Amino acid sequence: MERPVSLGGTDREIIEQLVKGGVERRKSEERLFTRFSYFIREGMRQHGLPEEDIFSAYSDTILTAIDQILSSNFEGRSSLKTYLYQIFHHKCVDLIRKKTSNKNSVNRSETLSDSLQRLSDAAKSVLQQLIEKADWNLLRERMTRLDDKCRQMLLLWGDNYSDREIAAALSYKSPDVVKTSRVRCMEKLRRMYYPT
Repeated sequence: MERPVSLGGTDREIIEQLVKGGVERRKSEERLFTRFSYFIREGMRQHGLPEEDIFSAYSDTILTAIDQILSSNFEGRSSLKTYLYQIFHHKCVDLIRKKTSNKNSVNRSETLSDSLQRLSDAAKSVLQQLIEKADWNLLRERMTRLDDKCRQMLLLWGDNYSDREIAAALSYKSPDVVKTSRVRCMEKLRRMYYPT
């Protein structure tokens, strides 16, 4: 059986603070997020994905790692950097696979598009309005299930407020905290659409 590696001081501190919870946990989450944020640049260079996709993969990596640490699934067999990089790399590969498989499904959307082309302009307009109304109603209903802070943040983000503006409006410590929190809120919303 593999022995856990001796974690460095910073790794150990981050893990201890995460487990403590409260303010210490939030500080530790921020610290963890910023400590390895250079993965984003490296991921863009290595995988050739857009910054938005890589940022999403990185944020998801941090959230996954935090969940693993809090549920005692991180056994310390590697440094946090190695552990996070493995998760991050897999998430990037998953994104590449997803993009590749989405390219293969283009024919289905073309068939729908062809069908819409055969409709008169008036029918297209009515159909589009019905689809948009159904989408908005569904989104509105699901947004009401989020906590107030998540809902406010997503609404401000949807209105094109910057992370810095959202941080000021909702009393977050920094724009980076807003980004991490927004990813969490989006994940909650995503699970409402696509429960696992």
